[in-house]
Amino acid sequence: MYKPLPEEVTVRKSKIDGLGLFAIKKIEKGHVFGISHISDYRFKNGFIRTPLGGFINHSEEPNCRLGISHTADYDCLNLISIKDIPRGTEITTKYSLYGFKNEDKQKIKRNSRL
Repeated sequence: MYKPLPEEVTVRKSKIDGLGLFAIKKIEKGHVFGISHISDYRFKNGFIRTPLGGFINHSEEPNCRLGISHTADYDCLNLISIKDIPRGTEITTKYSLYGFKNEDKQKIKRNSRL
């Protein structure tokens, strides 16, 4: 059965903006939720969002970060918790998609084969 979101989150109305991701159980620091963005040079800023990435809201005090991982076929961003997240809390990140180092952006652009 296809599940577009990890089992530990759900989508609900956000006080930040529109809809957001919320923890349905306590999430430990360092938890990797999964892939939020996949590299594709045809899209603005070189990435396309997955269902997980489509509901992340920005916060200046985030509880998650985006981490780059590289594979033979593509580069992706994973959503990773940077602190323990209590049940019912919105999952947020400080938008850094546009702040990656230039060498990372160049690697991602070169490796994007979609």
